[in-house]
Amino acid sequence: MKKVLIISYYWPPSGGIGVHRCLKFAKYLRNFGWEPVIYAPENAQYPYFDESNFQHIPENVTVLKTKIFEPFDIFKKISGRKKTDSANPVYVRDRKLSKIDNFAIWVRGNFFIPDARKFWIKPSVRYLKKYLEENPVDAIFTDGPPHTNTVIGMKLSQATKIPWLMDFQDPWTQVDYYEMLKIGKRADKIHHKLEQEAFRTAKKTTIVSPTWKKDLEEIGAKNVDVIYWGYDEDDFKTDEPELDSDFSIIHAGQLGYDRRPTTFIKLLGDLKRENPEFGKHLKLKFAGTVDYAIKEMIIEAGLEDNYVAFGNVSRPQAIELTRKAQVLFLPLNIADNAKGRIPGKLFENLRAKRPILCLGPKGSDVSNIIKTTNTGGSFEYDDYEGIKKFLLEIFDKFLQNKNILNVENIEQYTVENQTKILAGYLDELLKD
Repeated sequence: MKKVLIISYYWPPSGGIGVHRCLKFAKYLRNFGWEPVIYAPENAQYPYFDESNFQHIPENVTVLKTKIFEPFDIFKKISGRKKTDSANPVYVRDRKLSKIDNFAIWVRGNFFIPDARKFWIKPSVRYLKKYLEENPVDAIFTDGPPHTNTVIGMKLSQATKIPWLMDFQDPWTQVDYYEMLKIGKRADKIHHKLEQEAFRTAKKTTIVSPTWKKDLEEIGAKNVDVIYWGYDEDDFKTDEPELDSDFSIIHAGQLGYDRRPTTFIKLLGDLKRENPEFGKHLKLKFAGTVDYAIKEMIIEAGLEDNYVAFGNVSRPQAIELTRKAQVLFLPLNIADNAKGRIPGKLFENLRAKRPILCLGPKGSDVSNIIKTTNTGGSFEYDDYEGIKKFLLEIFDKFLQNKNILNVENIEQYTVENQTKILAGYLDELLKD
C-alpha cells in the first residue's frame, strides 16, 4: 500500500468534533489503497476527552507521538479557573470576560503564531525528518486548525520534498473568530505570510465547504477542492431508538456567543405563554458547552423549567440524543463567512433523519444541503415568523405522532465516500 503521514493535533482520547476528521479518514483509507501513519501529541491538553473514540482507530495502525508544551494550565491558574475548566474564552465563555481573559486573548493572538500549540512545531519537524529517513511515506496530510499542524506539514514537505495535501476544517486568516483574537498589525502580517507560504508549498488544498473553497482561491490558494465532514455509518449501527415523548429541541456541541439565538429563544418563550400545550411538551436540550449569555436568555424568556443541560457527553450519547429528537437545532456562526460554515454535526443530523432547524444566512451551503436532502428548514436569525411557522408545523405533526421525514440523497455524505475522494486526491499527488 501507499503510505500517508497524517499530522493531527487531535487524536483519541480527544473528544469533540475536531478529532473525527483525521480519525475517520484513517479508519477508511485502507479501503482505497492508502496506509495511514499517524503523528499526534503525547500529552495534549484537550478541552474534552472521549474514550469511545478509541474504537475507531484502525487495527495495527502506526501512531507516533511526541510531547507537547501548551500554555493552557498557566492561563487557567492565572485566571482562577479549575484544571477541568475550558481554556478557550474566545468564543465559548464560561463567564463574563475579565481583564486577565482579554489580556490572554491578546497574548494568544499576537505571540502564539499560528496558535497556542506553536511550541510543538520545531521538535515535530526534527522528529519526523529523522523518522522518515528510515520509514518513507508517499504523501503528507495535515488538518487545521490548529494551524500548528499546517506549519509542521509545510516545513516537513519543504525539507523532504514529499508531496503535501493541506486540509482545513476552518480557514486560517479568513476564519470567523480571527478578529476576536485582538491580532495587531505585526502578528497579522506574520499570519498572512505563513498562510501564503503554505499555499505555495501544498500540492493540493482541501476544505469542508464550496463557499470556503472559493474564499481560499480568492486569496491565492491553488488546486482547491471540497471534502465534506460526512457521517460514519458505524455510529448508527444500533436499532432506531424511540423518539422523545416530549417536544424535544436538541443541540449537541459547542454553543458559543457567536451563535446567540436571541429571536429563537424569545419565540419559544412567547409560544409557551401563548400556547399552554406547547409549553407543557417543550424541552430544550443542550449537550456540550453553552455560553453563559445564552443561559441567561433562556431564564429571561421563562424557559428555565423547559431547559435541560447535559454538559459534555460522549459521542455515542450525543448521537443517541440526536436520533431521538423531535427537532434538531443547528445555529451557524453569526459571521461574515457563515455561508460556508458547515458544522460537522450537520451530517449526523442528516443521518438521524430528524427535522433540522437551521439558523443562518440565505443561500448558505448548509441550507442548500438541507434543501436537497429534504431534511428541514433554514432561516435567518431574526426571521421570527418563518421560524414560528416551521416549529408549529412540526409540533402539530408531533401531537399526531406523525413527525417523520423522507430524506433523500444522504448516502453521498458518508465518511467512507468522503475518504474515497481524499484517496483520489492523494493519488493525484503522485502523478507528477
